[in-house]
Amino acid sequence: MTQLDVRPQAGDTVSGAAEGAAEGAAEGGVRGKGLGKGSVGLMGSAVIGISTVAPVYCLTSTLGSTAGEVGMQMPAVFLAGFLPMLLVAFAYRELNKAMPDCGTSFTWTVKAFGPRIGWMCGWGLVIATIIVLSNLAGVATSYFWLLAGEITNNPSIAALDDNKPVHILTCLILIAVATAISYRGMTATKGVQYALVGLQLAVLAIFIVMAFQKASAGSFDTGLDFSWSWMNPFAVESMAAFTAGLSLSIFMYWGWDACLASNEETTGSEKTPGRAALIAMVVLVGSYLATGIAAQMAVGAGGEGLGLANEETSSNVFAALAGPVMGPMLGILLFIAVLASAAASLQTTFIPVARTVLAMSTYEALPPAYARVHPKFKTPGRATVMAGIATGAFYTVMTLVSENVLTDTIFALGLMICFYYSLTAFACAWYFRKELRNSGRDLFLKGVFPVLGGLLLAAVFFKTLYDAWDPGYGSGSTIPGVGVGNVFVIGVGLLALGLVIMEVTARRSPAFFRGEVLTKTTPALIVKD
Repeated sequence: MTQLDVRPQAGDTVSGAAEGAAEGAAEGGVRGKGLGKGSVGLMGSAVIGISTVAPVYCLTSTLGSTAGEVGMQMPAVFLAGFLPMLLVAFAYRELNKAMPDCGTSFTWTVKAFGPRIGWMCGWGLVIATIIVLSNLAGVATSYFWLLAGEITNNPSIAALDDNKPVHILTCLILIAVATAISYRGMTATKGVQYALVGLQLAVLAIFIVMAFQKASAGSFDTGLDFSWSWMNPFAVESMAAFTAGLSLSIFMYWGWDACLASNEETTGSEKTPGRAALIAMVVLVGSYLATGIAAQMAVGAGGEGLGLANEETSSNVFAALAGPVMGPMLGILLFIAVLASAAASLQTTFIPVARTVLAMSTYEALPPAYARVHPKFKTPGRATVMAGIATGAFYTVMTLVSENVLTDTIFALGLMICFYYSLTAFACAWYFRKELRNSGRDLFLKGVFPVLGGLLLAAVFFKTLYDAWDPGYGSGSTIPGVGVGNVFVIGVGLLALGLVIMEVTARRSPAFFRGEVLTKTTPALIVKD
């Protein structure tokens, strides 16, 4: 039977609001939040992390764009993007051990830096997730119609994806279905994920093997022989190109922290989520390197023919390579894998956003209505529905405004990811600053590694912000009359919107912003299984 042991951190004292919070938690109140305890184990948590990242979806969306930015150095950039993610993962693991709270970055950053910085960190996570959900729905929609066209051998059916009303309607239906599944809880989510994640990884492995075979046979004129120079990040032509490629690479790893967002529903909530995140990241970096090298050897990184950087196919690489690399029959499997990847991630990506909103509402940083948990499914029902509505609205607006919505929002997403991941990494070092001299382990895992990861991501954030001012950045499209690139407008505009919403919320919920609800001395929830 699950027991709740609410206790302060070492050296903390409990008084005032914190004491009341501890009493509420002991009675099954705010700290427990009502989520279903023990719903997920180590393997299930790792699968959720992999599914949220959606490796096949990420590869088809960014292989071409990354090759277009950094050329043959794409594998090196994949490794470079993995480094800050790994360093930040140590911060998440240590913070989760001390404070296993489904609010993750929001809760931890509030405890380290105070309510306003913490609120903006939570906003960064929420809005990043909304962007990803909209992209996932868009890719799933495109592959739904492409797959339908392949199965029926009818190009006119595949062409329905180019019909904007049909595309938007299909996208909204997929979002509604994913919202409904997530609404029903972690158990329903986990059951679907094993099959979908297994399918996409298996098909990806087949693609890698067949791409290597095509490369060794010299099947395509644009193919290349492997070179160790591909692993050298310093060979990228310019810092701007490297930063753009790195931003895309960081996007490809985003989502592993879903393991941590489900910590209150995971068996062994102090250690299991952190271990699951590391497992997920190892699987991801291996998959990305193998796929990137195999595809580059098979068709090259140039802009001609089947080359990865061909502007006509770079936004959806697997749609162009499925038939040539895998043949007409097996190629359909790759279409299915991309659709499964996007659909699986569309479902699990609701986990971090809904639980972050739940935590923010529980701690009075958002309206109290979002703190309601469904009595049967043990999920943040209203927060999940809100995320679905926001995703549908965001995608619809962006699709109507821009023809390059997928490309530009992916680049803007890199800004959001760097923003809240770096804040979380710095929060780790600051929160544990008095413990850094206890041992070498504490110094590196709670201080040095998180700070290095945070600095790397902060550097990417500011360099991307600078580069995105250029209208030619990203897809090169701009909003008429604005004079700067869409990526800058989307990224900065969403952060500015967060500031406005925060100030409105501060007027309605002053206690949280006065630091009376969630402080460093507020007891953490420890779930004993």
